[in-house]
Formats: sequence, C-alpha cells, structure tokens
Amino acid sequence: MKWQVKQMMKESEKKVYTMQDIYALPDGKRAELIDGQIYSMAPPSFTHQRILNYLNNEIYNYIKSKDGTCEVIPAPFAVFLDGNDNKNYLEPDLSVICDLSKLDEKGCHGAPDWVIEIVSPSSKPRDYIKKMLKYGTANVREYWIVDPEEKIVTVYGFENETMKQYPFGKAVPVGIYEGFSINVS
Repeated sequence: MKWQVKQMMKESEKKVYTMQDIYALPDGKRAELIDGQIYSMAPPSFTHQRILNYLNNEIYNYIKSKDGTCEVIPAPFAVFLDGNDNKNYLEPDLSVICDLSKLDEKGCHGAPDWVIEIVSPSSKPRDYIKKMLKYGTANVREYWIVDPEEKIVTVYGFENETMKQYPFGKAVPVGIYEGFSINVS
C-alpha cells in the first residue's frame, strides 16, 4: 500500500510539458509529446529507414496510380491529433491524410487516415500502447506497427475494431484501400 501511495505521488509530481516546450528544443532534437510527457527520439537505424522508404514508395505509387488525392508524408512531420490539445504532438513514421484541409505548413491538424510506426527497441512500449490508444481514440482509421526485430506487422483497423498480425513476407491488406496490399520483407 505504501508503494502505491509513493507511486501515485511520483506520478502527480511529474512536470507537465506543452507545445511550447517542444518548440523550445534545440534545432535537430526530435521528440514527441504524449499526455504532457516528452519522449526523445533516437536517430533511426538503417533498417528502419529502408523499411520507411519502401513503404513510402509503395503507398505513394499506389495513390498516384489511382489518381488519388491523399497525401503520404514521412517523418519528421507533426501530427496534432486534436487542434485544441497543447499536450500531445506526434511524429509518425508515415501518415496518410485524405482530408487535405487538415494540412498546413506546420503539420496535420486532426487524425490522419492511416498511420505507420516502425518500432525500435526503445520505442516499443510507446508505439504498442501509448500511441495505439492515442490513434484509436483520435479516429485514425488504420494503424500499422512494423516490428523489424520480431518481423511482424500488427494492423489495427479502428473502424472495424480489428487487430491482426502478419509475418514479414506475407501480403498485408490495406484496410483503407480495397484491393491494395503490401508485402513487408
């Protein structure tokens, strides 16, 4: 019981950060703000960047081939899930935004239609728990977690309340685009 009280006190003593703190970071320092807590972002690995480049190209080429108007935007790119919220700022690895009125020079104001995160060992708890909950409650339609270490793609279809996992090497259907799938390998 004493441990729980001490833990609750520690939680209440945490400093709550805002967008001002994010914008005050030194140039080149990347971080995300989730529920008033700043999470530094380590530089991505070569494998991370290869996967990001591949997915970005596949999605961009698909949208272009269908004369689509959605934008696919790789990180670093700011996503403000709720325009009135001063305690959350995310930089998904890939964002697909179909409502172009959400976009301006500062980022995306509102939920992207599809978000992809490529996890690293240090970002797993954030990507699998914190961000999944944020994206799900913000009306992101589809959320992919690509895990190079486990060689698994976890797909959350928030519209249909589904969650499926696909091993690398197997085609992963894209829920927001009927007939489109991507083979992550």
